[in-house]
Amino acid sequence: MKTIGLIGGMSWESTVGYYQMINQEVKQRLGGLNSAKILLNSVNFAPIEKLQHEGDWQKTAEILSDAAKSLERGGADCVLICTNTMHKVAEVVQESISIPLIHIADATGEELVEHGVKKVGLLGTAFTMEQSFYKGRLQDKFSLDVIVPNESQRKVVHEVIYQELCLGEVKAESKAAYLEIVDALKEQGAEGIILGCTEIGLLISGKDTDVKLYDTVAIHAKAAVDWALADD
Repeated sequence: MKTIGLIGGMSWESTVGYYQMINQEVKQRLGGLNSAKILLNSVNFAPIEKLQHEGDWQKTAEILSDAAKSLERGGADCVLICTNTMHKVAEVVQESISIPLIHIADATGEELVEHGVKKVGLLGTAFTMEQSFYKGRLQDKFSLDVIVPNESQRKVVHEVIYQELCLGEVKAESKAAYLEIVDALKEQGAEGIILGCTEIGLLISGKDTDVKLYDTVAIHAKAAVDWALADD
């Protein structure tokens, strides 16, 4: 079993899910007292969030690259960035290390293709929904038709993530608003919805809607375990 390196803390609320899901997946596959070999570098999200909204992505890349290098020095065999948004700097982080970075959009794209999905809705931060680093990768590498909510809906999705979910707050009215947006994307032809922010799974799940939801935390965690156990 290889050692999985996690860059977490963005937010720590969703990083908990990564640790839990990776270990559950290893236990399910190997049984007994088996658990994952994990190294975690959990960064302070407050300065990163400030830099995001200031548009200083170079500085965020430096912070995450330092975290990745520390994981490699510690013995990690691969690295995961435990957030969708910060994959905006994934290429810079990958260039800073010699071990592979398992990209969350690639894992998600492979899952969607396997399920035969052609048109998919994307929920996430405004950065993820509006910029090309994520949806462009899904379109270019996996030939997916990616649609996002309208401007006012994107504002709701973004604000709930930063002002509630990253703080561990789950509100019924926000859940209802998200489900309305999911229904709107379905009406536009979405065959499934990517929960393209690692906190969204704290708010809605498959039991809340008949639309297929693709939780990127679960998908990313599974991809990490696939990689860690590949040669065992």
